[in-house]
Order: sequence, then C-alpha cells, then structure tokens
Amino acid sequence: MNLKKLQDILKEKYYEVDAKSGPLFLLAVLFEEIGELAEAVRKGEKKDIEEELVDVLFMLLSIANLFDVELENRLIEKYIKGDPRSRWDLPENKSE
Repeated sequence: MNLKKLQDILKEKYYEVDAKSGPLFLLAVLFEEIGELAEAVRKGEKKDIEEELVDVLFMLLSIANLFDVELENRLIEKYIKGDPRSRWDLPENKSE
C-alpha cells in the first residue's frame, strides 16, 4: 500500500471526527505523541519507539487530511527527486 492510499483510507475512516476536533486539537495531540516518542527514544525502547512513530504518523496524516494536503507526491519531490541536505545545519564529520 502506498502513502496516498493509506492517507485516503484514514481520511475516510477518521475525517469526520478530526473535523469536529479541529486543527488545534489535532496539533496538540501530535505534540503529545512527539513527547511520548521523545521519551521512548530517550529510553531506547524499540517497541515503544515503533508504537509512538505510528501514532505520530497517524496524527500527521490526520492533519494533512484536515487541510486536504496530499503528502506522497510532495515527499517524493522534496526528498527523493530533490536533496535538501545542503540546507540542513549539520555538524561536519570530523576524524580525530
């Protein structure tokens, strides 16, 4: 299943409740899930990391659906066809 299909299925199943909840509520839930992901990463608990990544992805797709944003093509454009690494503020790899 591709991301577009997954997003469509989730929209069909959850859009009504997401629309009633509103964007600020969904954003608050996303922040909560990101906090839970951060804690799981801090602890290094793979099962919990997996669970929280799924929750974060679900919330991202729910917010995208609420605003009628299709993510798959943009993700491909930006990160597969394009390469934004030159704009990332990463420390240089140093050999010591």
